[in-house]
Amino acid sequence: MPLSHDEITRFLKSVHPYDSLPHDVVDDLAKQIEVREVGENDSVYELGHTLPGVFVIYEGQVEITDENGAVVSHLGLRNSFGERGLLKDGKAATHARANAPTVLIVLPPDLVKDLIDGHDVVSKFFDRTRGTRSGPQSLATSAIDVLMARDPATCPPGTPVDEAARIMRDRHISSLCVTEGDKLLGIATLRDISGKFVAEEMPKDTTVSAIMTADPITLSPTDIGSDVLHVMMERGIGHIPISEAGKLVGIVTQTDLTHYQAVNSAELVRRIAQADTAEQMAKVTTEIPQLLVQLVAGGNRHEIVTRLITDIADTVTRRLLTLAEDKLGPPPAPYLWLACGSQGRQEQTGVSDQDNCLMLDDSVTEADMDYFANLAKFVSDGLDTCGYFYCPGDMMATNTRWCQPVRVWRDYFQGWIAKPNPEAQMLASVMFDLRPIGGAFDLFTDLHTDTLAAANANSIFVAHMIANSLKHTPPLGLLRGFATIRSGEHRNTLDLKHNGVVPVVDLARVYSLQGKLTEANTRARLKAAEAAGVLSHSGAHDLLDAYDLIAETRLEHQVRLVKSDDKPDNYLPPSDLSDFERSHLRDAFVVVKTMQSAVGHGKGMLG
Repeated sequence: MPLSHDEITRFLKSVHPYDSLPHDVVDDLAKQIEVREVGENDSVYELGHTLPGVFVIYEGQVEITDENGAVVSHLGLRNSFGERGLLKDGKAATHARANAPTVLIVLPPDLVKDLIDGHDVVSKFFDRTRGTRSGPQSLATSAIDVLMARDPATCPPGTPVDEAARIMRDRHISSLCVTEGDKLLGIATLRDISGKFVAEEMPKDTTVSAIMTADPITLSPTDIGSDVLHVMMERGIGHIPISEAGKLVGIVTQTDLTHYQAVNSAELVRRIAQADTAEQMAKVTTEIPQLLVQLVAGGNRHEIVTRLITDIADTVTRRLLTLAEDKLGPPPAPYLWLACGSQGRQEQTGVSDQDNCLMLDDSVTEADMDYFANLAKFVSDGLDTCGYFYCPGDMMATNTRWCQPVRVWRDYFQGWIAKPNPEAQMLASVMFDLRPIGGAFDLFTDLHTDTLAAANANSIFVAHMIANSLKHTPPLGLLRGFATIRSGEHRNTLDLKHNGVVPVVDLARVYSLQGKLTEANTRARLKAAEAAGVLSHSGAHDLLDAYDLIAETRLEHQVRLVKSDDKPDNYLPPSDLSDFERSHLRDAFVVVKTMQSAVGHGKGMLG
């Protein structure tokens, strides 16, 4: 179908990033593009062919498949494709076929290059890597929405002062915002009460309107910490209401600033290490969500954030082991407490249960087992108290199956490798992420080395582990490129854990088996796989970029929930994302799907 210049221009203005370009640029762009019509089931391009440019779907549907024929994406109106191959070497990295009569707009390579070089919004759109974060920020450069307390306590102007004082006492706060409906009238502080109501012996029925600071200075959630500090110092005040669009949304006090500076992973670790009970530690771990917010808002990369949060879980575990020994007495035999799952990989976020086990020295006797059963219960119960909930699958040291001498663990791994049935695949997937936390670390060293060598030497086991790694797939589908959860509590959302990071975690585990790599962390495994030649340079970098984007999208989603006073989870509604974010996330999922297909066909060296 022929398209007029005006039709092309209107269409481009509805597609990101071209919708952000100046009108004259879009007008000129519309003159240079090519319109192609493709019949149903006809090829758009074949793998390895020279690409004529970047494609944008004006009408119809396109199916993208990889070199093995596996479908990696279904695309529709306004979706673009072909850019990864074009910007890499000009060759198609996939196959593309029309599923229906399709009209495509093609942006020639030189035009794409000029747009990238001349317009930041286009450059950012086609840069499929996650931008380098600026690094940790200080209180002065942090946004106020990270510093402020939300839903500040309020009272109407007619509230008696003595009642206002009781509210402050009962809620352990030092101020009340005086409001009438959504309108902020003033702020009353403890200093106002002592300096005016008490010192001036005002009548008992005095209301807060008589002592409050009327029309107080306010700041916006988008202002930064230095704005708070400057206003407080310049005006000699300790409380600043935060308003947005004329509505009170929070307050920042000197206490909030002190608390912000105190909430860092090192300080939490120090307090946990000095705690005498699980309940004392639990008071500290309740601050982890706020730490998550600060770390992400401070510009830290996802692997730093999850490492610091995991360090807290490790400290809790080791402190509980010490307290258990204080209560139960010295252990009758050397032991090692290990973590698996996200703690084992040092990838904990704001949502974590516990996955752990105990390895005991082979000198342990049957009579000693009660001691270790009690130790496991003490530590596991303490972890649960601290918010690391019991594992639904009972992968914990409290399960006698996972509290055994090293010789039994050796038999476990040998059995799983020799007969990789579905249960063995599942258990091996979990246990290959083991990381020592506390106790005699040497109990694990030889077992770990021998197990990796045996697993690598058994091609049947590796093949089964590859098949197991493909059970979790990226959520690619027709609706805006995503396949959301269809029913239940999380309907119409993306599971950024099981369909987001887990597919990459599973791939990295396979690469570590193929290369006999000792790393447990996913990112470290991918880098080691590249260094060992298990992954090509380009394949490793594509997968790392995709993983970084998915993992950081997950953390940013959890931060949004924490800032809204909701519990963090892994279920992201695609509607929460901009078109730009959806496009990049979809491309990341396509990379993961392509790498899954490659490893499934024995091509881990995909470039």
